[in-house]
Amino acid sequence: MTSYRLDKGGLIDRSKPLSFTFDGKRMIGLEGDSLASALLANAQMLMGRSFKYHRPRGVLSAGASEPNALMTIGQGGRTEPNTRATMQELYQGLVAQSQNRWPSLDFDVGSLNGLLSPFLSAGFYYKTFMWPAGLWEKLYEPLIRKAAGLGKATYEADPDRYEKCWAHCDLLVVGSGASGLAAALTAGRAGACVILVDENSMIGGGLLYETATIGGISAVEFAHQAVAELEALPSVQLLPRTTAFGWYDGNVFGAVERVQKHVADPRANVPVERLWRIVAKQAIVAAGAEERPLVFGGNDLPGVMMATAMRAYLNRYGVAPGKSVAIFTTNDSGYALARDLEKAGIHLAAIIDSRTSGAASGVYAGAARIVNGAFVSDAKGSKALSSITIFKDGRTEKLAVDALAMSGGFSPIVNLACHRGGRPQWSDAQAAFVVTDDLRGLSLAGAAATTSGLGACFAAGAAKAETLLGKLEIKAKAADCGAVEGDIVVPPTKPIWTIPGVKGKAFIDYQNDVHRGDIALAVREGYGHLELAKRYTTSGMATDQGKLSNVNAIGLLAEARDVPVGDVGTTTFRPFYTPVSFGVLAGTSHGKHFQPVRKSPLHDWAAKNCGIFVEAGLWYRSAWFPIAGETTWRESVIREAKNVRINAGICDVSMLGKIEITGKDAAEFLDRVYCNAFKKLPVGKARYGLMLREDGFIHDDGTTGRLEEDRFFMTTTTAFAASVLNHLEFCAQALWPELDVRLASVTDQWAQMALAGPKSRLILQKIVDEDVSNEAFPFLAAKQVSLFGGKLSGRLFRISFSGELAFELAVPAGYGEAVADALMKAGGEHGICPYGVETLSVLRIEKGHVTHNEINGTVVPADLGFGKMVSSAKIDFIGKRMLQREGLNDPNRHQLVGVVPLDPSMSFRSGSHILKKGAAATLENDQGYVSSSCYSPHVGSIIGLALVKRGASRYGEEVLVWNGLCGEHTAARLCHPVFVDPANEKLKL
Repeated sequence: MTSYRLDKGGLIDRSKPLSFTFDGKRMIGLEGDSLASALLANAQMLMGRSFKYHRPRGVLSAGASEPNALMTIGQGGRTEPNTRATMQELYQGLVAQSQNRWPSLDFDVGSLNGLLSPFLSAGFYYKTFMWPAGLWEKLYEPLIRKAAGLGKATYEADPDRYEKCWAHCDLLVVGSGASGLAAALTAGRAGACVILVDENSMIGGGLLYETATIGGISAVEFAHQAVAELEALPSVQLLPRTTAFGWYDGNVFGAVERVQKHVADPRANVPVERLWRIVAKQAIVAAGAEERPLVFGGNDLPGVMMATAMRAYLNRYGVAPGKSVAIFTTNDSGYALARDLEKAGIHLAAIIDSRTSGAASGVYAGAARIVNGAFVSDAKGSKALSSITIFKDGRTEKLAVDALAMSGGFSPIVNLACHRGGRPQWSDAQAAFVVTDDLRGLSLAGAAATTSGLGACFAAGAAKAETLLGKLEIKAKAADCGAVEGDIVVPPTKPIWTIPGVKGKAFIDYQNDVHRGDIALAVREGYGHLELAKRYTTSGMATDQGKLSNVNAIGLLAEARDVPVGDVGTTTFRPFYTPVSFGVLAGTSHGKHFQPVRKSPLHDWAAKNCGIFVEAGLWYRSAWFPIAGETTWRESVIREAKNVRINAGICDVSMLGKIEITGKDAAEFLDRVYCNAFKKLPVGKARYGLMLREDGFIHDDGTTGRLEEDRFFMTTTTAFAASVLNHLEFCAQALWPELDVRLASVTDQWAQMALAGPKSRLILQKIVDEDVSNEAFPFLAAKQVSLFGGKLSGRLFRISFSGELAFELAVPAGYGEAVADALMKAGGEHGICPYGVETLSVLRIEKGHVTHNEINGTVVPADLGFGKMVSSAKIDFIGKRMLQREGLNDPNRHQLVGVVPLDPSMSFRSGSHILKKGAAATLENDQGYVSSSCYSPHVGSIIGLALVKRGASRYGEEVLVWNGLCGEHTAARLCHPVFVDPANEKLKL
């Protein structure tokens, strides 16, 4: 059909041609093709340009490690840059564009960078753009930003759906080659819950291009039969097109499934990608091994590719890599390819084997010319390979070829196994970096564990699954996959880092144009440590994250430093294994769902009481409750505030963060995270607490009640609920893992309402079965109570944010509305009214209570008048040492004060500056600012809380409140921050 398509063979459907375009040129592929194989079939060897030198690049691999063939796929909102053509399945109408070139791929002006390569060596940007300094912002930075990046993202909205989901299994198998299938068959037949993931579109891994037979049938047929059996097993789930990208605590694995990335028109009700969070009791990584490139001159030319990749294109896709092919190998892998090339009728020009003795006996019996003890020192060509130079014993020979396969050995794919802190160790025996098999829930099998040969991989995968299932007390029998014939076992051989006779640029990192000379330069200039060399040369920092380049870079560093490879080590392996889209990470959290509407359990109660809602943090909160005749929000708030102080009011406080803290060391834990004492808090009591950051500043405040000896109920501010939980989790897991303490967010489990006002006890007593008198239930009491004659249990706290006699009642979320209705009915005769967050703000400012308007990240307890809360008896708590810093005890620090206008008819706003009386209205004269303000019906004017220099010593001082943005100047007086009931008499009625 096309110039490089074979007449037969492959797993493509020759009866289903697919039309697609590349850089606007129409081409034809077949169903089952990848974009890379379809381009090769159309003789499109040039597929991209490198990042720095804009050198012509063709496909190098056949899988996820591809550094060269990066494309922009799709149009409009579905445009996706930096897509690996090796992983993109072909579909009808696919639109692909090459990247990093202008004006075209064939004629790229950026390729002139190659002429400047002597001046663009490793670290050139550190040396070049230092002078003249004035040109940085005007010339250098704009040019660098313009040149940065490869593909371009679209500005149009993504029209597709994404979703997230959880899965649980006994055994997770990552990879579906010989060892992965054997493991899955063993576990599936035993009835274990199995999830098998593979990043490719078809299950089978390397079996899909193998020519060996297994149990008398072809490797491909064996894979198909194994898949059919696994699909029929009810406890097995197969996830093709799914990449396991990370291994996390709790044996949780992150994986992305490309559900509809292979179709032209995704179905609207199906996601295009799905993020899996898989919790596995045990896991087997059978991801195989990555073939290593060889570092010779011109090894980046289109037409040069990995030997196993060439086998994949040949046997799976039915595509010839070229008309005349040479193989450069250090091991027996090249001979497996030679056998397949000859079988396909492709001219094999030569096998260049760096070993003096060649392949093991019986591995290859073809007629190709074998040159032992030789190397390919250079490859030549313009936009495609045209010839190679063979170097042997100081002599050279030029050989005309249009394709070259290379194999420098194999590196086990152990990335996942290192995501939780482990590092691979160099093994001279295996000529590779390997990982121990004792990995707390994860094991390696097959080529990932350095096993070679199909038969050995089948046995290893089955045995590993049998062993791991035994740990789960699941009896299993290792699957017998049958005898393997025609397989080539590739024993490890000594790697070759530096190839003799090289004249051209020998590349290590193909995408970032890092060549052998850059590594040597980094060592000469003092950047020989691996982590420094990586950043100085940018080797391993491209989108492929060094899958093909890292080991060669390490080997060359070792040679340049004259140390063993093991002494150089590896860089850190981190998620993600391959790039993951922002879309799938966001899931449904975009558009109107970016911040979902979060309603409290009392939302419907507030709505039917005519509540007006505002967005407050993650929640919709009732702000005020207008009644007939009220035309402004302030009228409603004034009425509500007066009523709470005269009669009673009910307010929804379900949005407060709620954290359950349990365990025998829960009290000790709280004593360490709060600056005031909690260890001796009696059961049945609550206490206001201040939580400091490590630098001594206040993180959050709230109340915590002790319901049982080993159970506490903490409330946090609404805005900092997640932050506090994260902080507590860090303390429990990282700082004090020896403490027996467990944390659970229960914010959504409880509906919580504040009942405040002098008549609140009379109302509450009508629904609470226990005695709530002052004697039986004093201020700061906290206990579980029964309601409605024992029909419901709740938690009752005698705490107040309004300054009045008040209670907070928590009931299971589903009963919140009914309980609020009952309180409203019980309080009808006592003048109860609902009140919202605006009224709550008025009440708390009148009482001098702080929120994050005041706890703004810059204050310590003494700044807010809480200095005595800081325990001097405790040996330690978070923030204690840093709290003692001189600057945090400076008497000139901003301190909390109250502010009232001298003329009650005047007003001021939050954010206004405080100036000394008579001082000019400039920021140089700034003394502090108003943090909160409101109109107080009980004071009869605007009042405010402010943070002012030496504020606690300045009560009674007249000041100027200045707002330059609004042009406001208000004469005011500093006062005590508590405007209502400073003696706290109402709290204890």
